[in-house]
Amino acid sequence: MSISQKIKIATSSSSMIRKMFEEGAILKQKFGADKVYDFSLGNPNVDPPKDFEEELLKIAREVIPYKHGYMPNAGYPETRQAIATKINRTSGLNLSGDHIIMSCGAGGALNVILKALLDPEDEVILPVPFFMEYTPYVENYRGVVRRVKTRDDFSLNVAAMEAAVNEKTKALIINSPNNPTGKVYSKENIADLSLMLEKKSAELKRTIYLISDEPYREIVYDNVDVPNILAAYQNSIIAYSYSKTLSLPGERIGYIAVNPEIEETAELIGALILCTRISGFVNAPALMQRIVARLQDTTVEVDVYKRKRDLLCDGLAEAGYKFEKPQGAFYLFPRSPIPDDAAFVQMLLKKNILVVPGSAFGSPGYFRIAYCVDDATIINSLAGFAEAIKECR
Repeated sequence: MSISQKIKIATSSSSMIRKMFEEGAILKQKFGADKVYDFSLGNPNVDPPKDFEEELLKIAREVIPYKHGYMPNAGYPETRQAIATKINRTSGLNLSGDHIIMSCGAGGALNVILKALLDPEDEVILPVPFFMEYTPYVENYRGVVRRVKTRDDFSLNVAAMEAAVNEKTKALIINSPNNPTGKVYSKENIADLSLMLEKKSAELKRTIYLISDEPYREIVYDNVDVPNILAAYQNSIIAYSYSKTLSLPGERIGYIAVNPEIEETAELIGALILCTRISGFVNAPALMQRIVARLQDTTVEVDVYKRKRDLLCDGLAEAGYKFEKPQGAFYLFPRSPIPDDAAFVQMLLKKNILVVPGSAFGSPGYFRIAYCVDDATIINSLAGFAEAIKECR
């Protein structure tokens, strides 16, 4: 078989998350689903809001010309305007629908953004730990990833990022609330980052873009505030998804939001629209666009995830695990009790507990728990977590 060598290598080291998920399916067949505690995949287990179901049925019955037909590649004007209006309420900016491009989820949005921005060998800075698929996304367009470790509490190390910026730096991707840590970057942290990017852009006479990946923006706890990136930095772009906000990961609906004060705005928007088409997306799903336009202020029940977080954190703290309590999203990223995170993940696997090693996110010595699962899965897994850490001692 003659496939691309690049893809051959990528396939051999494919997503550890998916590998663990598939391992879980085998264990469930062997022991029964109630005896396997699968924390591998960030697949929301909270149902979509009832408003979503109502709007879906309503739109299905409405007579709408070309209901399932092509539309402008950027998406329906009314959907884009509804999103712009919501963003304006929190950013203090003046976006119009023209600053929004509908996308096939945040993954589709990021690929379109990177395709529009990157020339070969352009560098993209990634704070570590980060969502593992950022690397292939950047490499899809012959870009180069430059990793920069975050601080011990997973906040951005702006000084280290500044040291990593050079004449090839084109963009920096942040993800807050973060996957895999649940960290929300503070207003002060984002302000420091913005000042640094402004300074380095001026020094290098080169626009450095700040790309904010925001699928978990509405899933935050304890009144934590998620700073608005568009308000913080001029050359900023948002990649957003409704996968978690409305529990619709399989529907692949999201958007790109471009700061209206960005340099050469019209040229960038034109590039994003073109890249949406030629990347093969063509446009975001039609029915989902119509629905999210009507649900801009609707979210899943975030308190359900907060309860799951607290159940898990209380149980693991009692067992002796060390971690930063998540401020958002639905992931916990504890330290492995032994240096070899992959070996510890295998120890947990023997207890029928499936988690993902931190090395998959660029952070050896940690592991990720996706707690978007039934409460019973969390409660019944705690004995196995406690046994595993005792064995390490």
